[in-house]
Amino acid sequence: MSRQAAERRGRQAERMAAWLLMAKGWRIVARRRRMPMIEVDLVARRGAMLAVVEVKRRATLEAATLAVTPMAADRLRAAARQLAAEAGPNVSGRVDLIALAPGRWPRHIAGL
Repeated sequence: MSRQAAERRGRQAERMAAWLLMAKGWRIVARRRRMPMIEVDLVARRGAMLAVVEVKRRATLEAATLAVTPMAADRLRAAARQLAAEAGPNVSGRVDLIALAPGRWPRHIAGL
């Protein structure tokens, strides 16, 4: 797959994930947020909870759920802490994963 095709598929997966979150009552506050340690796919907020959302699309949902490496998960948790602190004193942060696979319903995993 070409770089352009992969980029297109990634953006499409992020749009699908954003729609899913909005249907669940989340407000998307940032897309592709660049931070010193990592680029965050989506940042969503519902009440006092701020979620740093990693979006993974693979051939199977199982492969997508396993695609976040421990090092990436650590960087995402650091990003969640930083963004929650920036959002205000009563805001909590967490890392969520939205796993996508062709022909399957998306899987939203809260709190990696």
